Amino acid sequence: MPDKPRTRRDFSNNERLLLDIVRRQQPIARAAVTGLTDLTQQSVHRLLEGLIGDGLVQSERAKPIGRGKPSPHLSLAAGAVHAVGVSINTDSMIINLVDFNCRTVVEKRLRGPLSDRKAGIVKLRATLDEMIAESGVDRRSLCGLGLSMAGFFVDGERAMNAPEPLQDWSLVPLEPEFRAAFELPVYVENNATAGAIGESLSGVGRWYETFAYLSFNYGFGGGVIIDGRPYLGRHGNAGEFSGIYTQDESTKRPALRSLIEILDARGVAVEGVADLRERFDPSWPGVAEWIEMVSPQLDRMVNTVSAVLDPEAIVFGGELPAALGELLIASARFEGEHRYGVGMPRPKLIMGQSPGDPAATGAALLPLKYLYFR
Repeated sequence: MPDKPRTRRDFSNNERLLLDIVRRQQPIARAAVTGLTDLTQQSVHRLLEGLIGDGLVQSERAKPIGRGKPSPHLSLAAGAVHAVGVSINTDSMIINLVDFNCRTVVEKRLRGPLSDRKAGIVKLRATLDEMIAESGVDRRSLCGLGLSMAGFFVDGERAMNAPEPLQDWSLVPLEPEFRAAFELPVYVENNATAGAIGESLSGVGRWYETFAYLSFNYGFGGGVIIDGRPYLGRHGNAGEFSGIYTQDESTKRPALRSLIEILDARGVAVEGVADLRERFDPSWPGVAEWIEMVSPQLDRMVNTVSAVLDPEAIVFGGELPAALGELLIASARFEGEHRYGVGMPRPKLIMGQSPGDPAATGAALLPLKYLYFR
């Protein structure tokens, strides 16, 4: 394994293409790789030899079947590269460590401090040191840190306007502080886009290349994946789906904050979004009331996304409890009567499949996406 992973600028588009093919298809017969590219067999052979020499791809002899020498099988060297993800939520911080196969090595949730940004960063760095010691990961294999937070970008320095519980994290460039604390390259996205990228690498992206991601958190946002790549928009805010609502409608959008408020009014004590996700019970008083309240806004959302983006799927994700997500999917309706009784194809509504916390997993995968894969 090299002393440290090569940086993004060291990789050609063709190298990244091959790494992505191996990631998606592994274990894949070496002879099958060329057919999935527009490259010559000689070019693929040369590039793969370089990636194997770097310790990023490993080759294993396949078992013979019939006559002839079988082609070796290729896979990513899981331990060659690792990445760190941090998700800042309204009631917790989550830190995630993933390997080169985009699989979580260890993930930890911290309850705070959220009111003191600098103290929170110190605690996150100390937690990462513990995780590395516990897992035995070589620190030299860390290629970068992905940071995600609820909110939207407000300037070119990637400062975010975050919900009220994260006021101390709002309107300040976070990348320089995290880069200094962790001594790693830092990649910043909002939690919805991070969740969408996580789904593209380790969730529904295995079946769908173009999808919209709905992120149900304290607030409500989203992300967009087109042909396997995140679409960020000019200011990094593509997928801020709540922007279609008026101020009055925004109080009735499917944000988990309003569900917690309704549950509290009905005598169900929920400490926050993380607690809601862990303990959610569909039979709680107030759940059906909340679904009825948000359904018109949710219906408008799925119809708007379907008409504007025409994705293969709309993924229900974020911190949404799975049982609640299934209820929302069952309640969603596509509108319209169509000429001759034939309407346009509609995207499939599906629950997110990314393991662990979607935003933290997605954040950890940001460095891998931007440095190694397409």
